[in-house]
Amino acid sequence: MKTTFADFDLPEKILDVLADLNLFEPTPIQEKSIGPILSGRDVMGIAQTGTGKTLAYTLPVLKTWKYNKTGNPTVLVLVPTRELVVQVAEVITKMTENLTARVIGIYGGKNINTQKLLFNDGCDILVGTPGRVMDLAIDNAISLKEVGKLIIDEFDEMLNLGFRPQLTHIFEMMKEKRQNILFSATMTDAVDALLNEYFAGPIEISLARSGTPLEKIAQSAVPVENFNTKLNLLIHLLKTETDLEKILIFANNKKHADLIFEKLNVEFPDQFGVIHSNKSQNFRLRVMQEFTNEELRGVITTDIMARGLDIPDISHVFNFEVPEVPEQYIHRIGRTGRADKEGISITFFTKKEEAQLLDIELLMDREIKKTEFPEAVTISKVKIASEQEEVKMKFLTTAKLNEGDSAFHEKKAKNKKTNMGGPSKRKEPKKFGANRAQQKAKSIAKRKK
Repeated sequence: MKTTFADFDLPEKILDVLADLNLFEPTPIQEKSIGPILSGRDVMGIAQTGTGKTLAYTLPVLKTWKYNKTGNPTVLVLVPTRELVVQVAEVITKMTENLTARVIGIYGGKNINTQKLLFNDGCDILVGTPGRVMDLAIDNAISLKEVGKLIIDEFDEMLNLGFRPQLTHIFEMMKEKRQNILFSATMTDAVDALLNEYFAGPIEISLARSGTPLEKIAQSAVPVENFNTKLNLLIHLLKTETDLEKILIFANNKKHADLIFEKLNVEFPDQFGVIHSNKSQNFRLRVMQEFTNEELRGVITTDIMARGLDIPDISHVFNFEVPEVPEQYIHRIGRTGRADKEGISITFFTKKEEAQLLDIELLMDREIKKTEFPEAVTISKVKIASEQEEVKMKFLTTAKLNEGDSAFHEKKAKNKKTNMGGPSKRKEPKKFGANRAQQKAKSIAKRKK
């Protein structure tokens, strides 16, 4: 018999919302997590992206949540990116629509004084990025002293992005007696070190070992000569493959993402968007909304969209470039094949990227299917700046220096004069200069007489 949300004795007000969303049965990570979180123990959940982690911690936390008269947050949810703040806050707001909980989402990039005004009417559940939460707490706009439940989502990515100092500062601002609920897609050394230092023996819930690919995603890789040839291949596939209707294209950096977007926008005007950290928050949210509403065929992005974001029905993920960190590949392809649907991942790799692709295969303990480069696609001979070979300077040898063709010629005769210093060094000093002390002494002697 299948487990349902009702089996966890959740409040009717929450079950009604779940029913409205046509959600009756928990995902595996939700089924494994709800009970241990309800026990009050610290919990460390290891689960891949796209497995329903947000509801896994939201539902048990809301079951035990109580209204706080002081207006200070009693639940704090920390996530690594602005987009995740918006998404998680929306989910929690939806789940609490029949409750009196006040949910606020905050992140950097917006006027901090404007965000302070959000707390005028109090806050029960705070969702935010570590930097902005710390800033508001330091400014006394919020107090973390009453937080009884701390949730850190995408814990490994949080540390990858360098948020450890902010996290430890936030820990010190809270009371020690609290429940810590942590979720991470991978169990890295950095995660393990922080667990040992700040959290006392959390219950570990593991859905899949680190690096395990989602089974419903068909993975393939194509050998490609260079960046511009990858562009030619991508355009060819977009023109010939009819099922490429909702796709994500990952580049390794912002500059390359912009290059891909500029080329695709010429071939397919207004069909693609681009998202990376140089784009404004409003721009990024607008592109995401257009993509979610299927107003855009696809989005070119960096790894900023590889974590946590729940955009439904993505059919294909293209790794235009092989990620430098093997685990990041898992997060990228996890954008498709969600909610029990099939997904397709296609990776373009050059000869220089073969080693990175091998690291990914070793991590997954699985070989990625290689497909042949299509003959119909033109191979470009033009390399972009990052593909140019470094020009090494030739150092002149001692033999060369002894020859007449070196830059260091023997001095001409007129330049061989010995440097005797300035004029004062070469000429005899004038008498008044040399005898000035003596003359002064004689003058003083005469006055005394």
